[in-house]
Amino acid sequence: MAYALYNVILILLDVLWWIIIVQAILSWLIAFNVINTQNDFVRSIWIALDKLTEPIYRPIRRVMPDLGGLDLSPMVLLLGIIILRQAILPPIFSALV
Repeated sequence: MAYALYNVILILLDVLWWIIIVQAILSWLIAFNVINTQNDFVRSIWIALDKLTEPIYRPIRRVMPDLGGLDLSPMVLLLGIIILRQAILPPIFSALV
């Protein structure tokens, strides 16, 4: 049972990882005018990704200093996912098994 829960958590962290990566790349493409948010498809993807990631970024943005136009909260969250996957979860689940 613990092994199945561990795998589900890892899958959810992988999905969150890719959502953050796609959202960061999309924000760069929008910032450099490679794609346009006037397109309904792009706008709907952008809004969906923003609604998924904003609640996760909000506590990180409250703690981090304001760096102007540079938002490091996705990088902090990705680093947190790496730490969670490699340093926190394995000892917890190995103790349960």
